[in-house]
Amino acid sequence: MSRSEFEIINELFSPLTLGDPRALGLKDDAAVLALPPDRELVVTADALVAGVHFRPEDPPDLIARKALRVNLSDLAAMGARPEGFFLCAAFPYSTCDSWLETFASGLRQDVETFQIPVLGGDTVATPGPLTLSLTALGSVEKGKALRRSFAQAGDDIYVSGSLGDGALGLKVISEEVSLSITNHREFLKDRYLLPQPRVALGLALVDVPGMGACMDISDGLVQDIGHICRASGVGAVVEMSQIPLSDATRSLLKASPELMDSVLTGGDDYELLFSARSRARPALAALVSALGLPITRIGRIETGAGVVVLDGIGEVRAFPKGGYNHCLGTN
Repeated sequence: MSRSEFEIINELFSPLTLGDPRALGLKDDAAVLALPPDRELVVTADALVAGVHFRPEDPPDLIARKALRVNLSDLAAMGARPEGFFLCAAFPYSTCDSWLETFASGLRQDVETFQIPVLGGDTVATPGPLTLSLTALGSVEKGKALRRSFAQAGDDIYVSGSLGDGALGLKVISEEVSLSITNHREFLKDRYLLPQPRVALGLALVDVPGMGACMDISDGLVQDIGHICRASGVGAVVEMSQIPLSDATRSLLKASPELMDSVLTGGDDYELLFSARSRARPALAALVSALGLPITRIGRIETGAGVVVLDGIGEVRAFPKGGYNHCLGTN
């Protein structure tokens, strides 16, 4: 890198504050934040390491945008409005100026799209690998944050969007699978490289009567439903035939049905997974129309513990591993 730390901050990151006074122009050691008395602060953090959470050869603008979007997905899962974020970046010594500029331009694109300013952070040089740590701040009306522990027996289980696209997109990029239809191939790659945080849906779910638990799907549907079950002290039944699938994923599954395991356990979906009482159904149907986003009922919460996945003929489908393990770096 030919730029110094302060040149990187002043030239590339200061514009990403969007002029927010809380950032103090990135000229102090910390930001100063205040919230209205009727709102609570929601804080989430994610670390992303090259070779673990993204491929080192991925486009730098998409690396930056994914780092921000996975945190936005966590805020959405709590029903929080994005307020700002802090970025700590360890850039390898070999990082060139053009790479940094493209990284910053990608970050700026999403800063403006989601109106979430940079409020601070840190940059250092390292022998490698590239490591990013992003802390995002959101706010929610007091007492209204969505939680994993709010599921009750009898709840419906829902997911937004379509599942499996991110996991299969990585397989397409890595050439583990192939697709002859160009549009399908590019769609799946894009879903892996550029998640779609469901911020608007999360904000809307806060006011749905009869809402239960909520989280985003990052480690795989089966594992993440398990997180809700453990936090809420309940069990869950998932109907595999009800899982929403994109046309691209259906195309792959038609040729390779065994890839359904990746759909259910592969992760990188960043869709919202939530439960709700039956009285919420009219409000959720209205949200589908208002947001133009599919919301699909895929199962139910029951008494007991654990997650049961039923295939198309009602037989229990077993999964040796439920999803991604962050400590082992494996599914």
